[in-house]
Amino acid sequence: MVFSSLTFLCAFLPLVVLLYYACKKRTWRNAVLLVFSLLFYAWGEPKYIFVMLASVLVAYLGGFAIEFFKRREKQGFARAAMVVTTVILVGCLVVFKYLGLFAETFRALFSQNLNVVRLVLPIGISFYTFQILSYVIDLYWGKVVLQKNYFTLLLYLSFFPQLIAGPIVRYETVEDELKNRKETWQGFVAGLEKFIFGLAKKVLLANNLARLADGIYGYGIEKAGTLFAWVAVIAYTLQIYFDFSGYSDMAIGMGRMFGFHFPQNFNYPYIATSVTDFWRRWHISLSTWFRDYIYIPLGGNRVKPWRHAFNLLVTWALTGFWHGAQWSFLLWGLYYAALLLLEKFVLAAFLKKLPKFFGWLYTLFFVVIGWVIFYNESVWEIVKTLGALFVPSGTSPLDLISSDSSLGTALLFLPVSAVFAFPVLRRFLEKESPTAVLCREAICLVLFVLSFACLISSTYNPFIYFRF
Repeated sequence: MVFSSLTFLCAFLPLVVLLYYACKKRTWRNAVLLVFSLLFYAWGEPKYIFVMLASVLVAYLGGFAIEFFKRREKQGFARAAMVVTTVILVGCLVVFKYLGLFAETFRALFSQNLNVVRLVLPIGISFYTFQILSYVIDLYWGKVVLQKNYFTLLLYLSFFPQLIAGPIVRYETVEDELKNRKETWQGFVAGLEKFIFGLAKKVLLANNLARLADGIYGYGIEKAGTLFAWVAVIAYTLQIYFDFSGYSDMAIGMGRMFGFHFPQNFNYPYIATSVTDFWRRWHISLSTWFRDYIYIPLGGNRVKPWRHAFNLLVTWALTGFWHGAQWSFLLWGLYYAALLLLEKFVLAAFLKKLPKFFGWLYTLFFVVIGWVIFYNESVWEIVKTLGALFVPSGTSPLDLISSDSSLGTALLFLPVSAVFAFPVLRRFLEKESPTAVLCREAICLVLFVLSFACLISSTYNPFIYFRF
């Protein structure tokens, strides 16, 4: 089940809101959220709910072991308990997500006759594994206190708004709100508005951009010609932003409706004036997770230059590989590692002097090329797409559009989406004057009706990050 489905919008969300606010006690409200969160996860793949339940149990028991040794001032044993718990949780992720890739690669390299079994990837395992790791590691570091109630810890991990696609909410962010949050009408309305804007991003913009990008790639990127090859990669650049930021907005909005305050996950990344700035704005919860749990523990930038470079390479190799069980994702991570190293050690002074407009052009160019690597599943497909972009060739627009009549309509959403990728409405959305609030509510109503109408009339509703 996804947020942009009619089942979720018409049945699941209204029912959980109704039952949640029908309960007066916090315990019962949490019980409603937990039951519906487990139902939400089990909707598509019920058997894999046991993987998530087991992950929480491992973290729960590991937490008790860490706390037990810390209280007795046996730091070495506490560290060992944290390491063992982390290895088990990460090992589960590796088995389900990467074991098939490793086996296939081994067979290809050494010509071994292996029976490779690709396990079905449990939905959201990459996200919820990182969330529960934040609890285990922060408990060891003394940043949070032991959670003695298994079901409260399970609610933290399984809470349906952020379960399958983030944002990656750390335990310390909601530690207090799990028991002591305060729901208000103003907060509910603000959350509902955030949800509707996210829904519109996903349904009205991302889905139409997906038609355009997938349509041109399906036609043949090498046959589409240089102009339409650029249209495809720009459409995908905008699609992945509106798809993922829209889903994050919906998650943050729903959290607010139930009294939770989730962190911002996107901050207009396409206005960045450097690659470093881009990653401060894109998927913030993931980039800060890798910074705090991988990069800084390795030594960060407070080490010798060669070690600093090593730390960046390791962090970004893992960041890329986290996104999927394909070597192209590792290449994508190393691509950004190379760009960040270049900025830090070569271009830093130059970029500071460069006018912001040219810094923006430079950043956007390399980000678009990065999405070419991200989209394509093999090195050959990446090379083929880059060739279509930079080796001039032409095609007939009529031939391309006639191959899929929906491409003409989808093409109209490209300039509209490009405009809304920039903060043209930010000041308006943040105003609290009566006129601004009334206009915002009217816009929300229109956007919801349009989004709902699109969902009724179309079955095309892809979600990029669902595969992670």
